[in-house]
Amino acid sequence: MMLLPFQSILHFDSLNPSRSDPVPEFPYSFRRRRTRSPALTKAAFKRNVDYKNDKEKKPNICTADELHYVHVDKSEWKVALWRYLPSPQAPTRNHPLMLLSGVGTNAIAYDLSPESSFARFMCGQGYDTWILELRGAGLSTQGMDFGQYKDPLDSISQRKEFYEAERSSPVRSFDMQNSISTALKDMQKQLDLISKYDWDFDNYLEEDVPAAMEYIKDKSEPKDGKLLAIGHSMGGILLYAMLSRCGYEGKDSGLAAVTTLASSLDYMSSRSSLKLLLPLADPAQVLNVPVIPIGTLLAAAHPFAANPPYLLSWLSPQISAPDMLQPKLFEKLVTENFETVPAKLLLQLATAFEEGGLRDRSGTFFYKNHLSKSNVPVLAIAGDQDLICPPDAVYETVKLIREPLVTYKVFGGPGGPHFAHYDIVGAQRAVDLVYPCIIEFLNHHDAA
Repeated sequence: MMLLPFQSILHFDSLNPSRSDPVPEFPYSFRRRRTRSPALTKAAFKRNVDYKNDKEKKPNICTADELHYVHVDKSEWKVALWRYLPSPQAPTRNHPLMLLSGVGTNAIAYDLSPESSFARFMCGQGYDTWILELRGAGLSTQGMDFGQYKDPLDSISQRKEFYEAERSSPVRSFDMQNSISTALKDMQKQLDLISKYDWDFDNYLEEDVPAAMEYIKDKSEPKDGKLLAIGHSMGGILLYAMLSRCGYEGKDSGLAAVTTLASSLDYMSSRSSLKLLLPLADPAQVLNVPVIPIGTLLAAAHPFAANPPYLLSWLSPQISAPDMLQPKLFEKLVTENFETVPAKLLLQLATAFEEGGLRDRSGTFFYKNHLSKSNVPVLAIAGDQDLICPPDAVYETVKLIREPLVTYKVFGGPGGPHFAHYDIVGAQRAVDLVYPCIIEFLNHHDAA
């Protein structure tokens, strides 16, 4: 097993404009700059849309160069793909790069600010970079014409308004329970609109991700038909599960190399804080709701974590280590990055805390048992102060991969800086330390 040393600092010029409040209506796709795209067949065009629209119709929340939509077979969903075109000044790369986010999150963490944009850094290094927003996340849409449907609980503007009201309230210290309760009641009132939030981890694995991969390959045209992929948290779990399933079935995964950030298939023996936060004994009974409005709940809780008397002071370290994210960026991450998810998704992910680790929906296929059959190179990265997926959890999966194929790196140490769950993606120090490490790995396997 290789231990990758820290690399020299790389710098990049950001092309990312500042964000503004989202526009609730949006077109099928939008391109900010003219670029050549391969022709789609008529059948594919009916399912996947990426043609140009007027600039003023673009949703302001999307800061990518292009916005694409891909139909997911066996569902009414069209997942969103944020595309960041490679810099013309950078070397030409052989493979496009796909980025996968964590559970209940959208694309924003990968493009948090011009100074800490994971996606802009990668396209600045020459990679055709795509962020996938899975069903139910961000700008993905379901079953209706684009612009007509948006989960009211996940409206970022509504969550920001709720947060501002809580932050400015003089009695907020005494209203925490009422705020959480109100958020849950509002969620119950909207169940008629979100009754189709009925999917699990395997739907992502078997439907959303393959549809996105085929679309990216069609647009980017890699000569060997493969992609590079990076996954944070559940995004990395999806990549591990894909390698395991393909290894078990003797299939080509379509991945040239994989980087996982704070991800594991087995948390049982680790010190993960999720053991305390997830109702693992019997989640269905404890939650008693079909969906969990993560974004709404975090927006409600954040004022009590960030302001005196700090009733929820334990929340902030779950996301970022002290002094790693500027307060405004931390607030933006909490109020704009998280979404509503089905309870059944969390139920399946909860099996990662049981004997044998994460399993499929049937409960018979254990993903960790077949990871050793994969022949895809993996860079696994952990943060030294990651409470959600600590280094021992990351290593629990790393040790299953054949040694010549895996590179394992823990960022942070006794003298600092320290990295928590989101710091390895969006903190300024990640730009100097983590990103160059990933680029060296990607460049090596892109040229292989």
